[in-house]
Amino acid sequence: MSCVIVGVGNILFKDEGVGVYAAKYLEKNYKFEDGVEVIDGGTLGFKLMGYYQEYDKVVIIDTVSIKDTPGSIYNLPSDVLMGLGSYRQTAHEVEVVEMLEICSFLDKMAKVNVVGVIPEDIESVDIDLTETLKKVFNLLINEVLNELKKDNISYKKIDNVSLEEIIKEYNNPTMKGLDVNKV
Repeated sequence: MSCVIVGVGNILFKDEGVGVYAAKYLEKNYKFEDGVEVIDGGTLGFKLMGYYQEYDKVVIIDTVSIKDTPGSIYNLPSDVLMGLGSYRQTAHEVEVVEMLEICSFLDKMAKVNVVGVIPEDIESVDIDLTETLKKVFNLLINEVLNELKKDNISYKKIDNVSLEEIIKEYNNPTMKGLDVNKV
């Protein structure tokens, strides 16, 4: 089974980046069976349509805008997600659902799940997560891994890179070879 795990969000707005951090965490700490990719989707939006058609299974990791306690974790299959009008709060949430709706009319569409967490703060400009989301981060990761198990997708833990180390990488101004002294 071909599968892609896509971490979605914007790391510049505190908890909004949880999906991106989760994808990087999985990439660094787990080895997945052949046919499974882990992607930092950032704010891909409409480009998600290609994933919905190319893979058999798509797991999107993101924040979810549902009225509930910050830190609550949800695993939403695509049919449930499309029925949640209140979910569409941020730009990429709108795009995730719109792409699902469009692809549902096409010949091939992956089995899609959004594994998400209710954010506490998606307005502060800060490359970090709130303490609330840091406390439930491992539960979020476990829910992604549980979703893979449902389809008998195997994986193995290969490292113990911490969430703090992942966040620190994104806070490093020389990340990706950028020279901060050049104009």
